[in-house]
Amino acid sequence: MNVNNGCVLVTGASGYIGSHCIVTLLEAGYDVVALDNFANSVRGNNNESIALQRVEEITGKKIIFYPCDLLDIEYLRKIFSQHKIDSVIHFAAMKAVGESMQFPLLYYKNNLIGMINLLEMMKEHNIFNLVFSSSCTVYGEPEKLPITESNETGKSVTNVYGRTKYFVEEMLRDLSRADERWNIIALRYFNPVGAHASGKIGEDPTKAFTNLMPFLSQVAIGKKDVLTIFGDDYDTPDGTGIRDYIHVMDLATGHVSAMKKLEQGKFGIKFYNLGTGVGVSVLQLIKTFEKVNNVKIPYVTQPRRQGDISTMYADPKLAEDELQWKAKFTLEEMCRDFWLWQTMNPNGYKSETTTHTNGH
Repeated sequence: MNVNNGCVLVTGASGYIGSHCIVTLLEAGYDVVALDNFANSVRGNNNESIALQRVEEITGKKIIFYPCDLLDIEYLRKIFSQHKIDSVIHFAAMKAVGESMQFPLLYYKNNLIGMINLLEMMKEHNIFNLVFSSSCTVYGEPEKLPITESNETGKSVTNVYGRTKYFVEEMLRDLSRADERWNIIALRYFNPVGAHASGKIGEDPTKAFTNLMPFLSQVAIGKKDVLTIFGDDYDTPDGTGIRDYIHVMDLATGHVSAMKKLEQGKFGIKFYNLGTGVGVSVLQLIKTFEKVNNVKIPYVTQPRRQGDISTMYADPKLAEDELQWKAKFTLEEMCRDFWLWQTMNPNGYKSETTTHTNGH
């Protein structure tokens, strides 16, 4: 049955979370207009998104795509004028923690001014439904565990990337107070891992990265020699840091649940944790990945990095109660699905293109 649930504009659509989310949006009957500036995703030879071409293969549905940067307000205005957009899901942001500490102005310009431009265009075209891609980094060093939405945000955020997410949340709070037409959900992700079960789309960062799952996967496939664990002296059962890993497809369904909530009526602004509620240590993840995929991952330990937090995991109950959403995938499935993507695409999306961009 073909249900049309309206048209969603998705920014950062070619990225890891954006591309997986579009699969669930298309399957749920939404039309999608997609934007991406290829700052951290692979551009095809004709300015197309290779990730989104794969999404079209998975779903059998078409995506309207624009190679647009949110800092280009005239291009943005043109897109808004050409389409009847009902709501927006905003993923587009620079997101490397280390890079954010080296180039703070770049991060503030991209993540804050890009958001302001988007909000101004939405208002200009009378679109007030927004899902914002936030992050558990807004909590900083948590004062209590598990982390609920009432945990304090902002005060102890340890990096510039996290501060940009916190500042955008505050901006959205102010906006919803000032103008009651806005209907906003900010989803605070914990640690997304895994890939679509088809192996056609997955995480393929084009910049230097330290994310654990893609790193250990590249060690397993032989592209990197050894995995570095930063810190084995935390106050945790095995001394390594603990995180709440969530399958990217669970995260994707969370956005469809958020869209349904927006459609039910006005409430201003709401914040939800998207996580499993289960803390998993670095060593636990490595051992699970080795066991599920029958691979060996050599690792070395180094001292903790400045700003790293020892333990973070969500209390996802509010999302369960108010969005009727719950994470379903196991850690084993996260490891298996990511490894399928890695082995089917040893060079990521790059094998399909002769050009490659890092967004400059």
